[in-house]
Amino acid sequence: GIISLISLAVLSYERYCTMTRTAEPDTTNYRKAWAGIILSWTYSLLWTVPPLFGWSSYGPEGPGITCSVNWHSKDSNNASYIICLFIFCLVIPFAIIVYSYGKLLCAVTQVSSIQRGPCRGREQRILLMVLLMVVCFLLCWLPYAAVALIATFGQPGLISPAASIVPAILAKSSTVYNPIIYVFLNKQVSEAL
Repeated sequence: GIISLISLAVLSYERYCTMTRTAEPDTTNYRKAWAGIILSWTYSLLWTVPPLFGWSSYGPEGPGITCSVNWHSKDSNNASYIICLFIFCLVIPFAIIVYSYGKLLCAVTQVSSIQRGPCRGREQRILLMVLLMVVCFLLCWLPYAAVALIATFGQPGLISPAASIVPAILAKSSTVYNPIIYVFLNKQVSEAL
């Protein structure tokens, strides 16, 4: 889950950099792509390894089908990890996504205000794509984060195992939505397919 969140943030920043760069992109150089992959995995490992060494712990999630962070433990060791996880693995990636797509949208708006005609349709498609990606990100991860925070800081037993299944499935399926949105709203990708 954390890898998918960080990957979405890295991809949004990379998309912003690619779209706003004036030079022609070098399609034969994969150094930036590898750097993004390594960054995503390293950052994710940085936040998933601590429970193995005593900062919080892992345990069954929901009805016991999957394994996740122990959201139900109320001790300060666990609570501090959950707060850090929430800030560094949800809030910061979301801020990067909003910043990147917001800057991208501003750049496209500036270009389309100078050039009329076909650029207006492109601007509207990009706006729709950005809004859909941000909304999908929120729809996938906010329910999971809310359930995790309620389970950690709320009354014991407030979140039943059955109630935690849907947010967990939504969060784990989040990596599927961006490519679908991007393919359907990007004319060049659609034509190439």
